[in-house]
Amino acid sequence: MRRVVVTGVGIVSPLGSGLEKSWQGIKDGRSGIAPITRFDTTDFPVTIAGEVPDFDPSEVIEKKEIKKMDLFVQYGFAAAMEAYHSSGFKITDENAERVGVYIGAGIGGLPAIEHWHKVMQEKGPKRLTPFFIPMVIINLASGQVSIRLGAKGPNSSSVTACATGTHSIGDAARLIERGDADAMLAGGTEATITPLCVGGFNAMKALSTRNDDPSGASRPFDKGRDGFVIGEGAGILFLEELEHAKKRGARIYAELSGYALNSDAYHMTTPAPGGEGAARCMNLAVKDAGLATSDIDYINTHGTSTYYGDLYETMAIKSVFGEHARRLNVSSTKSMTGHLLGGAGGIEAVFAVMAVKDGVIPPTINYTDPDPECDLDYVPNTAREIKIKNALSNSFGFGGTNGCLIFSKFDS
Repeated sequence: MRRVVVTGVGIVSPLGSGLEKSWQGIKDGRSGIAPITRFDTTDFPVTIAGEVPDFDPSEVIEKKEIKKMDLFVQYGFAAAMEAYHSSGFKITDENAERVGVYIGAGIGGLPAIEHWHKVMQEKGPKRLTPFFIPMVIINLASGQVSIRLGAKGPNSSSVTACATGTHSIGDAARLIERGDADAMLAGGTEATITPLCVGGFNAMKALSTRNDDPSGASRPFDKGRDGFVIGEGAGILFLEELEHAKKRGARIYAELSGYALNSDAYHMTTPAPGGEGAARCMNLAVKDAGLATSDIDYINTHGTSTYYGDLYETMAIKSVFGEHARRLNVSSTKSMTGHLLGGAGGIEAVFAVMAVKDGVIPPTINYTDPDPECDLDYVPNTAREIKIKNALSNSFGFGGTNGCLIFSKFDS
């Protein structure tokens, strides 16, 4: 089986645009949650979110092209360009057909849909932009990157709710493993901080209403958790076949050693009791990596800050890892970024890769009142420096879809 390594990373997150800002914010335990500025929240029970604070599309996208992309495409594009350039790889006429793009989103172009629907209602269909449809279609995140770089290999998108980014990365790795590509840009993106999205999730009673304490609102595994906080951004990895990367002397951040996906087959929004499906998925990923459960050092959890989500993930971890669960470093970076929906697995893969590379475990901030039912080591409030050989990243989505990735310290 061909081995897959990570040779480039790119990210746009509520902690800042670019790897340096985002990773430093994670290590510092800084929250990116703040009051919503995108729309008037006067009539909304929820008024907080994780908006990207500093994104300027003109830094990476030609001005005439910006208007053709909704924000989720712009975020994915920017993160992909950073991942591509950090890899040091160059797409040429000779290798273009061996390089692909696999970037997904959970919801896609909702801001453009809301905006242009209003335009049509108020001014009629003749005022619609001809770019409307390409702006909102999810696979245009992959398409725009492919067009810009001339990547002529596999081009696709996963749309699997909150597991999207993880599935995109794992599926892209499979393409490399089986020889359909030598390199892939892969990950997830999302930008849905809109009235309809916030209102819709609020109607489900899924969101935190801790409006008076934005930075403390996302508190995974804490007894006082009351729902997740919507975030936005993108996380992209440049994946490459190992020998291909070694031949060109590439910097290797980590090896993608394991991947699994499965289904709860239980409920459209609620995880299976006890995290049964999540447990099966973690076991499958460990088996795919050829590891024992005792080999895992760190888990970047799905950890959304919802009652059942955090409880059942904790139960699943204890089910899979047994006594080793007590020795595991377990944290949720959503405590700092909020929940990026389709982009969550992408940025969390970046954080897992950087944890392996730098030997730094991200903290779970806002962990102040331990839940007796969530009784693992959640790396509370302060990052931890420790050597990591294998890190597991979990993503679980509506519809009962699950995905797990394992990143390992590269050992030639």
